[in-house]
Amino acid sequence: MSSQVLLDLKNVNKVFGDNHVLKQIDLQIEKGKFITFLGPSGCGKTTLLRSIAGFYTIDEGEIRIDGKVVNDLPPYKRGTPMVFQEYALFPHMTVFNNVAYGLDIQKRPEAEVQQRVQEALAKVKLTGLEERYPHEMSGGQQQRVAMARALVMNSPIILLDEPLSNLDAKLREEVRVELRAIQQDLGLTVIYVTHDQLEALSMSDQIVVFNKGKIDQFGTPHQIYYKPRTAYVADFIGTTNFADATVHQAAGNQITITYNGMNQSRSIHASTDEVVSQGEKVLLCIRPESLRINAPYSDNDFVLKGVVKSSMFQGEKERYFILAEDNKEWIVDVYDVGQTRYEGDVTISTLTEKIHVIKDI
Repeated sequence: MSSQVLLDLKNVNKVFGDNHVLKQIDLQIEKGKFITFLGPSGCGKTTLLRSIAGFYTIDEGEIRIDGKVVNDLPPYKRGTPMVFQEYALFPHMTVFNNVAYGLDIQKRPEAEVQQRVQEALAKVKLTGLEERYPHEMSGGQQQRVAMARALVMNSPIILLDEPLSNLDAKLREEVRVELRAIQQDLGLTVIYVTHDQLEALSMSDQIVVFNKGKIDQFGTPHQIYYKPRTAYVADFIGTTNFADATVHQAAGNQITITYNGMNQSRSIHASTDEVVSQGEKVLLCIRPESLRINAPYSDNDFVLKGVVKSSMFQGEKERYFILAEDNKEWIVDVYDVGQTRYEGDVTISTLTEKIHVIKDI
């Protein structure tokens, strides 16, 4: 195992009654990375986080932290403080005492407690609020107290279970930026659970996409967004257009496809890393922002004619829903639109290198 690997999960399984929640999870997380567990409710992401923390005992497999097997260790001996969605602050304690709680349990010297608590509060911009109680603070401030309580322990990993979900949109974005800055400044290893795709894409070094208790893909935000390994990942992350196709010829990553029986045989620079063969069914994945309306195109581009059925103004972009000649509805996003509006008959096109080919459909 690499010396940079801080958390190593091998064949982790967890069952609740008849529900197999975690299925053969294998994952290695390096030191100093911001890792996001992403997926819909019930996919296993929070169960895995709590298994790492020690709140759940796994039924099979191995959890190693910094090379040490921790399966049988209680939470307080794992060095994995967790920030919960509901913050879990003690209402009868001041900010200072909430943050100091873990150090008091360890019976640290008073001078050390004072210094470490003040340092943690400074990192989350709460200096001067030591004597306040949780009910006297905003949701954003309470979230910062919970973060300080985790930071003060100087632990190798910090676990965050949807900590921003109770904040309004504007504050959520502000705290998101702060969390990422703290993580980078201190070189922390953070595992963050969310179902919010934008949150995952904007904050993470790497994302783990969960699907029914399994990991569908583990990669950088760019890899997850532009090179999804499965249709599930492509569909869950953002918006995409799918189209069935058949491989006509294949030579390395250069393939010729026949699209949907429309005699659209095109040479496409496939962005799939998997090997495809002649006659194989594949799925074309085209993001709405990669499509253009009534733009100049060449013979090598992917082109369809269609009719605008409706559109939706979204501020920085206009989203069009276009019924194309293949009887499919295509979503096209046009940015910096100004006063231009498209109606009636249109042509949509994209460069072939913008098309991602998914093998497993």
